[in-house]
Amino acid sequence: MADREMYLQIAALFAQTDEITIETTLMGEQAGQKKILTGEERMLPPGEHVYRETLYGRSRAVVCGGGHVSLALVRFLKLLDFHVTVIDGREEFANRERFPEADEILCMDFEEGLEQRDFGEHAYYIIVTRGHKDDYRCLRSILKKKRDYVGMIGSRGKVAMSFERLRQDGVEEEEIRKIHAPIGLAISAQTPAEIGVSICAEIIQEKNKYPRKTLEEEVLRGIRDENAVTMVTVVEKSGSSPRGEGTRMVVCRDGSIYGTIGGGPIEFAAVKEARNFSDVGGFSIREYDLSNSKAATLGMVCGGKVKVLFEKL
Repeated sequence: MADREMYLQIAALFAQTDEITIETTLMGEQAGQKKILTGEERMLPPGEHVYRETLYGRSRAVVCGGGHVSLALVRFLKLLDFHVTVIDGREEFANRERFPEADEILCMDFEEGLEQRDFGEHAYYIIVTRGHKDDYRCLRSILKKKRDYVGMIGSRGKVAMSFERLRQDGVEEEEIRKIHAPIGLAISAQTPAEIGVSICAEIIQEKNKYPRKTLEEEVLRGIRDENAVTMVTVVEKSGSSPRGEGTRMVVCRDGSIYGTIGGGPIEFAAVKEARNFSDVGGFSIREYDLSNSKAATLGMVCGGKVKVLFEKL
C-alpha cells in the first residue's frame, strides 16, 4: 500500500539531495511495499517483480539579473514547474514585489550568491545581467559548478570576446562548448517576452534530451490533499501511447485529479477505477491495450500498451 507519509518523506528528502531511488514490490506477500534505497543498494540490480525508479526533485533555474527579460522569463519558468531563484545586487530589481512568483530572491552580489549557495548538480543557470562585466563574473562562478545548463545573453561579438577571455583564463575548450551563447533558440526574438520564450524553448530542448522522472509539484499538492484517495502511476508502456513510464496523477474521491497520465479515454478509465479503488492491500496493476482490436472499448486506436499501478493513499 502506498503510504502517504512515504511520498511526503520522499518529497522532504529533495531538500537534501537531487535524486532518490525507490523500489516498489509488484508481486508476492510484500506487494505494494516501497523502499528508499541507499547509495550501495542502488548499485545492485533490482530483484524479480520489483519496479525501481530514480526520482529527481523539481528542476532549479537560477536567473542572474532582474531586468525586463527576467520579468517574463520567471513567469514562463514557473509555468514549466521550475524552482526559480533570482539574483541581483540592486534592491529595486531584487524584491518580492517585482518577482512575486519567484521561489527565492537573493539581493546580493552575483558572485556571492552563486558561490555561497548550493543549487544542486542539475541546475539551469541563465545569465541576463545588465552588462558584460557582470555576465562574465557570473559565467566564471557558474563554470566551477556541476550543472545541466548554462546560457548567457549577448551579441555574437560580445560572446566571442567572453569566450576568448575564458581561454586566456585557462578554461578548457570542452567547457566553453557547453555554454549556450547567445542564449535561446534562434526565433528572431525581439521583445523581452519573446526572448524569454526562446530561452525557455532552448531549456526544454536540452532538458528533454535526457528525460528524468520527477514528483511534479501538482502531484505533491495532491498527496497533501486529505480528499485524495489513490496514486496512479504508469509503470510500463510500449508502442504509441500517452505519457511515459513514471508519469503520475493523484485522484480524489470526487473524481478531481492532480497531475495527468496523458488525458483522453485511458485517463478517464483510470480515474473511474481510482475513485472506487478497493483491492485487497490497496495495491493493484491494470493493463490498458491500445491495439486496434481492443482500443475501441476505450474509444481510441493508437497502438501500444500501458501498464498502470494503483496505490491507495
